[in-house]
Amino acid sequence: MGTRDSKIKRNGLTILAFCNQLFNVAKFQHRRVVLALITIFFAGAAILPIAEHIIRSSFAAQRPVLMVLGDSLVAGHGLPQGEAFPEILGQMLRNDGFDVSVINAGVSGDTTAGGLARLDWSLADNPDAVIIVLGGNDLLRGLDPSASFENLDKIIKRLKARNISVLLAGMQAPRNFGADYADEFDAVYQRLVSRHDVLFYPFFLDGVALQPMMNLADGMHPNQAGISHIATKILPQVKRLLSKTVK
Repeated sequence: MGTRDSKIKRNGLTILAFCNQLFNVAKFQHRRVVLALITIFFAGAAILPIAEHIIRSSFAAQRPVLMVLGDSLVAGHGLPQGEAFPEILGQMLRNDGFDVSVINAGVSGDTTAGGLARLDWSLADNPDAVIIVLGGNDLLRGLDPSASFENLDKIIKRLKARNISVLLAGMQAPRNFGADYADEFDAVYQRLVSRHDVLFYPFFLDGVALQPMMNLADGMHPNQAGISHIATKILPQVKRLLSKTVK
């Protein structure tokens, strides 16, 4: 009887190993379905509690972490708690079946230099992917676009050195800043994309900038409608970014 039990146990563990491999290679937005099917397969078997424990542990371990590194546009300036861009984006992703943890690493007033200076401690949660939303304050302060380029270049290099997938969200200079300055600033992001071959969303405030109904009274920061609009438009690129985290 002992030999038979041992054989059953070995076979059960072999099946579990196969199911665990199947779970790991499945795209993470499909893992709940895979988990349900495996659970049904083991229904009624004595090995079910072990199976659920192993697979659920694997599910938790595989949950990707997405960090949004930015300024007040990310931090949620003037918005109610829980209504900032990272939180709304995270909810949209979860609604579409992406079980992802989203970290708000936005600091109001941050320039590209500020983002670079705090990058190491911002990465303490070991994100799998990062969306960069920096440069707006460089623009408002009229900082040298070449300095913005160097700061963002260093940020991207550090992220790639840690095998972190990157989505760069660009900013665009108003024409009243002068054509030469605006052209030089706008080119910063495309140069970075060409150099590093990262995913790119050309203008973070696309469809929101200069739209009164999409902004707070200051005319610069998106309101809840504006945040929802931004999150909806950038969502396809974010899904592409997360697909790069699947090993």
